[in-house]
Amino acid sequence: MEAREILLPGFTVVGYKIEANLDEIEAGLGKQTYDALISSKDEIANQTNGNVILIQIYPMKPGFHPRVDRFTQIFGYEVTSADRVPAEMIQYTVPESKYVTYTHQGLESELGITYDYLYGKWIRETGNEPRGYDFEIWDDRYKPDSPNNEIDVFVALK
Repeated sequence: MEAREILLPGFTVVGYKIEANLDEIEAGLGKQTYDALISSKDEIANQTNGNVILIQIYPMKPGFHPRVDRFTQIFGYEVTSADRVPAEMIQYTVPESKYVTYTHQGLESELGITYDYLYGKWIRETGNEPRGYDFEIWDDRYKPDSPNNEIDVFVALK
């Protein structure tokens, strides 16, 4: 599958927010947050579907390194309205933007290959610039420990 550019309208999610580096996330914080979201799913009103959305917001600073520097992750569900946000959760609105999208196929542990391709080779070859955030959609194809896993990745572009 080829990466392609698309324009998406803005949308709102309700869920949990964490700030950590990639090592902390991979050491269990990400899984704990995902599990908390899944167990609280029924508390989130006005969901558009059952897909988990993982939003990652990066500090736009020279030399940013995700294994060392902290960044924001939001685990949530898209909602049509965020008029009732459960305690300890947040609402976050993703603006309309142009994105490069690509479907990662394979183990979740190999997702770095997809990100390296999008943020490295694809952006360099197309002359685009990242906007400082990306998101993933985890739908019924999300099977993180299976080679049949598929994750749709969207990198926001300036």
